[in-house]
Amino acid sequence: MLRCAGRQFREGDVQHWWHPPTGRGVRTHFSDDYLWLPYATSRYVAVTGDTGVLDERVQFIEGRPVNADEESYYDLPQRSAESGTLYEHCVRAIKRGLRFGEHGLPLMGCGDWNDGMNLVGEKGKGESVWLAFFLHHVLQRFAELAQRKGDGEFAGQCAKEAAQLQQNIEMHGWDGSWYRRAYFDDGTPLGSATNEECQIDSIAQSWAVLSGAADPARARLAMESVDQRLVRRNRRLIQLFDPPFDKSALQPGYIKGYPPGVRENGGQYTHGAIWAVMAFAKLGETERAWELFSLLNPIRHATTSRDAVLYKDEPYVVAADVYGVAPHTGRGGWSWYTGSAGWMYRLIVETLLGLRLEVDKLCLNPRLPRAWESLKIHYRHRDTFYHISVRRIGEEAAKAVRVIVDGTEQPDATIRLVDDRHEHSVEVTVR
Repeated sequence: MLRCAGRQFREGDVQHWWHPPTGRGVRTHFSDDYLWLPYATSRYVAVTGDTGVLDERVQFIEGRPVNADEESYYDLPQRSAESGTLYEHCVRAIKRGLRFGEHGLPLMGCGDWNDGMNLVGEKGKGESVWLAFFLHHVLQRFAELAQRKGDGEFAGQCAKEAAQLQQNIEMHGWDGSWYRRAYFDDGTPLGSATNEECQIDSIAQSWAVLSGAADPARARLAMESVDQRLVRRNRRLIQLFDPPFDKSALQPGYIKGYPPGVRENGGQYTHGAIWAVMAFAKLGETERAWELFSLLNPIRHATTSRDAVLYKDEPYVVAADVYGVAPHTGRGGWSWYTGSAGWMYRLIVETLLGLRLEVDKLCLNPRLPRAWESLKIHYRHRDTFYHISVRRIGEEAAKAVRVIVDGTEQPDATIRLVDDRHEHSVEVTVR
């Protein structure tokens, strides 16, 4: 986090990428880059309790602004004489993100999470519906951190902006059966049933659920649309959007240069597909979440020799994408993809197995498929191992109702973690 804060300009934006050790890289109009710092910082502090990192000082960098008529430029920025705490870096990033278009949704700039949609907001007016959900989530989480930090004024600003954003999303983001993806500079919607291509994009639907910002009934309908329109069970993949860009008049950016069904252009972009599984799990669709996780599990792409020849990637690591249109359907691309691997780890450990660390407590709220009656988890807390046996009772399994550590029942059904370098036995009953 401190390293990333060190690549932030005084204005609040950040380098989209850079080359160590010199730091030469690109400055852009991307709209989501800088928001991942407050996202990660909020989560880190909540999980570890390490508030001291918020007061670590880091220098900003300086460079000329990106001109309105250019997408980016490559240069070596200079170290600024100005520095700020990590907390101040996060505040500056959020304030940078509070720039909205005519629908009250965040400006998309030259791309958000999807780099390939670099022309949607190139003239500075296009808006991102997905970014609205993500920004809402960041605002809510950082409001909690700001309150904890004693910054009630900024916590209040975050809460106010989140509430207004939620209204704007419902007013201008809903398309009838799912949420739109964005608006072009001229106001044309993207990710709409009215579009010839890219009628539905999965990440707007997933974050409608993950952010908690969407109307619950709409969010559930949106995810049903994802299942119907984007889940390809016969090909073991979940498309990012459909139909792919090809021959329509829409000009979203360089994403259209990919063949239909390849990479972000309507194939499975695993990073986004994992968010979809997380969303189904959060909706309580446990069986479906495990089924869809099985589609994403790379080992399932090599269960037969024929599958392995088709997939062409290593089945023991996560691939960035799986192609979704013939003649390349089912072929993996860009393997050993750490971003997707990190999110898949969180899907398995946190979302499905339900492990949640809260400083010195371990909480278990597993979402277990009906076929599982028990499981074992070996959890290492620093230099101490906790051997956890989980047993379910009843049809649904979503919360620990009884926790016994070394023969002693815990009153709050959580595991108190102590680094005493002894082996600990834990029995957990979930319902």
